[in-house]
Amino acid sequence: MASKPAKSRGQKAGAKRTPSRAAITAIVLVVAVGAALVILTSMRSEPTSQPTGAAGNPTSAASDKRARQVSHEIVNSYPHDSTSYTQGLLWADGGFYESTGQYGQSKLRRLEFPSGKVLKQISLDPELFAEGLALVDTRLIQLTWQSHRGFVYDKDSLRLIQEFTYATEGWGLTFDSKNLILSDGSSDLFYLDPQSYKPLRTLAITMNGQPVPQLNELEFIDDEIWANVWQTDMILRINPATGQVTTFLNLKGILAPSERKGSEAVLNGIAYDAEQKRIFITGKLWPRIFEIKLKA
Repeated sequence: MASKPAKSRGQKAGAKRTPSRAAITAIVLVVAVGAALVILTSMRSEPTSQPTGAAGNPTSAASDKRARQVSHEIVNSYPHDSTSYTQGLLWADGGFYESTGQYGQSKLRRLEFPSGKVLKQISLDPELFAEGLALVDTRLIQLTWQSHRGFVYDKDSLRLIQEFTYATEGWGLTFDSKNLILSDGSSDLFYLDPQSYKPLRTLAITMNGQPVPQLNELEFIDDEIWANVWQTDMILRINPATGQVTTFLNLKGILAPSERKGSEAVLNGIAYDAEQKRIFITGKLWPRIFEIKLKA
């Protein structure tokens, strides 16, 4: 078993958690090439002799399967604790619940909206590195990174009511109204039973036919899985039936460079207010939570 590092996530041991420069470059290239091909396809005029219809257009089927970039706009921004190493974020009861990481600093928090004030929090044992967070009925489920330990809390009191184990690393977690979905930093997502926490199946995630590694924070939004890609500005929208990335958001520049606290301050945090159809995003050590809206 790898020894536990003392400092940041970027220093964590293990092949999955420490991405090579080539792996990160591959992710960026997949996104860039996909976007470029979509643009080139849309600009290319059809020859007059080309037959019309799906059967007569040899590029239509391939183009439809390629991931395309969608535009967004910032609706508002709200204060966020810039010391919070955000690992999981969710919306419930008119505010946020947040899981924060780092050894000796990991917490579960209830945040007031829109002030960002911490209304209630508990600290995890110093040897635990907290990760993703999901809500199932009145239970908050929190992952930890390499300890293979998950914790179940009462939503209102944050009282610990159960502990469970899982075989993979723990990165992101969400709930699709039937099953928990867990990421472990690979290109796979793992479905768990929300009562027993036992594994049910594995979903391989691909973008333009290629696996997408470093899947991190997750959120289930309107029948799609939304996923941060660690150390990038990308959020992927995934079809849960196929594992294919259908569209993606590039959030580069949403936080001013002057507000970023070094290389650890990366995009990581997606929350959804299903009642009012509001999407919130943030990052590790970010001083803001942004409300965004997708453009038609």
